[in-house]
Amino acid sequence: MEPTPPPAHDVEAMRRRYGARYKWLVLATVMVGTVGSYMSATIVNVAIPEISRHFGVGQERVQWISTAFMLAMTLSLPATAWLLQRYGLRRTYIAAVIVLAAGATTAAFSTTFGVLIIGRILEGAAAGVLQPIPNVVILRAFGQHEQGRAMGIFGMGIVFAPAIGPTVGGLLVESAGWRSIFFVALPFCAGALAMVFRYLPRISSLVGERRPFDWIGLASLSLAVLCLLNAAAELHAGAGVLACALAVLGAASLAGFIAYQLRTPAPLLELRLFARRSFAVGSIVFFLYGIGLFGSTYLYPVFMQMALDYSPSRAGLVLMPAGIVLGVVMPVAGRLADRFPPAPLVAAGLLLLSASIVLIAYVNPLSALVSLIAWAVVGRIGLGLVLPALSLGALRGLAPAQLPQAAGVTSFLRQLGGAIGVNLVGLVLEWRLAAHGAGAAHSGVHATDRVPAFQECLLVLAAIMLGAAIAAAFMGARRVLK
Repeated sequence: MEPTPPPAHDVEAMRRRYGARYKWLVLATVMVGTVGSYMSATIVNVAIPEISRHFGVGQERVQWISTAFMLAMTLSLPATAWLLQRYGLRRTYIAAVIVLAAGATTAAFSTTFGVLIIGRILEGAAAGVLQPIPNVVILRAFGQHEQGRAMGIFGMGIVFAPAIGPTVGGLLVESAGWRSIFFVALPFCAGALAMVFRYLPRISSLVGERRPFDWIGLASLSLAVLCLLNAAAELHAGAGVLACALAVLGAASLAGFIAYQLRTPAPLLELRLFARRSFAVGSIVFFLYGIGLFGSTYLYPVFMQMALDYSPSRAGLVLMPAGIVLGVVMPVAGRLADRFPPAPLVAAGLLLLSASIVLIAYVNPLSALVSLIAWAVVGRIGLGLVLPALSLGALRGLAPAQLPQAAGVTSFLRQLGGAIGVNLVGLVLEWRLAAHGAGAAHSGVHATDRVPAFQECLLVLAAIMLGAAIAAAFMGARRVLK
């Protein structure tokens, strides 16, 4: 009897068919859906004033359009490693892309604010699963001499998306209404599914052995994150007793989560990875970087519309030149990450990003357009330098079996930082607007009256990015020798 031929979509069969370029085709496939999820994360920010008016909700509620997405993404991220190990790359990726499309469609056709939030939760949950996948592919399918280049090309996509998201969103809001921005993710989803059936094998060798899912860890972590974020909101609202109760419950849940993760054989997040200094420091940088990145991405369009009196399209177009520059910087930064130690590259990029935020905070409203474009370009150059080197500095050197967990941990911390950053920006901004007599409760407020509050909020973010740059200096000086 003749041996049974391998399936047409077996890994080895696919490699024989496409040769050396196959790993790049796999990377391109997982990039498409992931870039769609990043677009979903940021494109909505420029439409927040319009959505607030449409549903008649204030800033304290409309902020949940971004916060709900970020929280859902944060809490679904740790499940990525288990899903990859249990169901494989192909099925996990297909399911996440379908959920992303369902969430975008739900948000686009929402008739109430609650339904819109449900759509954003679905989008965020899908994004949380999608975003660590390319890192796993790169670190498992590419040699060390190619990893920086691959990270640079992928990073160009994931950072280019939030750079142009506000631009596309602003144009769509003015030309087709706020609902149109949610349809942007659908072409990415369709393209991803088409490429999956052509390039991804049914059985993938990119994941490790199966393990049980840590439902206890997910429940305790979710409770901790939700309680701690809501404690800050309740404290700001003046409910001190409730805020303290939530803070205590959140801290207890977090302590319980850490203790349980160190004891269980199949943890949700492998905290033992923090024994490696490069990974521990890199994770701290990822967290702080997430606060600054997502906090500023949320704040910039709101700042330009509320304080500089820009239209949504004008606010979005400010970032277009920066997005083009970023597209040029990312591949170059990937090659630099292959040749030089990660710590100085990451620190330099974060310093540029911090300086950019400070400069944007002090733009002259009379000549703001040119200044904003220039300082945004400076920030995107810094952003381009950070991602390839930071990912490699944190993850390189780990055993292959550890990579799904490690990629999940770093992505989780970046997104947790993002959720905290958006929440922090909203609370600080509302507090400072009220302090300057420029809040919603004050009548006769002009746009320029809000500038000092936004300046103070931006300076907080710049200080956090400066702290991240200092932390990056302790990542170590390892480099890849060819």
